[in-house]
Amino acid sequence: MKKLLLGGAALMALSVGFTGVTTGSAQAQQCTTKIGAVLPTSVDWGRPIAEVAQFAVDQVNAAGGAGGCQIEMVLRDTQVDPKVGVDAARALVDLDGVEVLLGAVSSGVSMPILTSVTVPSETMMMSCCSSSTAFTNLAEQGETKGLFFRTFATTGVQAAVGAKVAADQGWGKVAILYKNDDWGQDMARIIAADFAEAGVEVTGSVALNDAQPSYRAEVAQALSGQPDAIYLALYPAEGTMAVREWIGLGGTQNMIMANSLKSDEFKENVGLQYLAHAYGTDTASPRAESADAFVEAYRARFEAEPTGPGLANSYDAAMLALLAMEAAGEGATGPQIAAAIPRVTDPEGTPITADTAGFAQAKEVLAGGGTVMYQGATGNVRFDANGDVSAPAVIWKFGESTIEEVQYLPLEEVNAIMSDG
Repeated sequence: MKKLLLGGAALMALSVGFTGVTTGSAQAQQCTTKIGAVLPTSVDWGRPIAEVAQFAVDQVNAAGGAGGCQIEMVLRDTQVDPKVGVDAARALVDLDGVEVLLGAVSSGVSMPILTSVTVPSETMMMSCCSSSTAFTNLAEQGETKGLFFRTFATTGVQAAVGAKVAADQGWGKVAILYKNDDWGQDMARIIAADFAEAGVEVTGSVALNDAQPSYRAEVAQALSGQPDAIYLALYPAEGTMAVREWIGLGGTQNMIMANSLKSDEFKENVGLQYLAHAYGTDTASPRAESADAFVEAYRARFEAEPTGPGLANSYDAAMLALLAMEAAGEGATGPQIAAAIPRVTDPEGTPITADTAGFAQAKEVLAGGGTVMYQGATGNVRFDANGDVSAPAVIWKFGESTIEEVQYLPLEEVNAIMSDG
């Protein structure tokens, strides 16, 4: 069978703990299956996403591995670049023979990987962080062949919450700066509609292309409408350049940030003094025991808080892919592994925890022909027919040393906000 990969230069193996089960209790395996992911390890916010996926792999190996073998995670850096990401994914599929690919992060990277690599090769793809509604549209048209899943909610959640922030702050006129890729275009389109529904005027919506030496002209265009605030659907590199230009040209410090800017790199390069009135949005884990358990395990392993974007989602993406691999059995193909996802996310199945002990329990249940209900870092994950999930949301701000939560919105409130729109 093709090997399951998490893409690129091998990460240092992470120690396993916090589960009550040691590696010595796991039955030794005589085979190894490579798993991998295509993730942006060359950026500061991307490395922890990859590290937490490796953490999940280590826990699974402590339970005896998946699909009859120990798992070796191989990682490739996408550099948040579609061409680099596609080349990395193609190497994993064509040369390493992967059946499952974890990644990517950016929708603009995930989309060409999906359409040109994983669907044609019938490889299952599990993304932690791609939120564009374009994936939903493809699935509805049957173009994903049931091979694409994501543990991160769609763009619509952040857009709806961003409009709520503008309305709550009394910002009646907002300009939009967005990254000119699949994700940014999707975000700009949906947020503009949500702003209109909330009675907020969009004074301008301006695209920013990668690798420009300056965004002064684009920022000036966004400023021309004299907005009360700016909405930023950008990544840290272009976000830093754009906000510096924005402040330098006299723009307001009232900002709404997509979760892609939840980055120490962005905060430090812009300067906290300019972000006092900047509010971010993100999806959030439910206030549930399984989410709390992940936070404690993360703290114990990494000696840090899991406040960066996509960490809980990355953990669940890796764990669910490996659970499905276990359920599908040794030698399973990508379509067979994808078809096993319902067996490990069954609301009526045996509840299992997201750790070594939980995976070991899942192995026993699945071997007996049963199903399990995975309770993970983002709660009890449920995929719809398009491979999408729903999620609570959070409004946040930058603090001196950490991300500060301003408001938590449970799933019911998020759904109500979105349905009102």
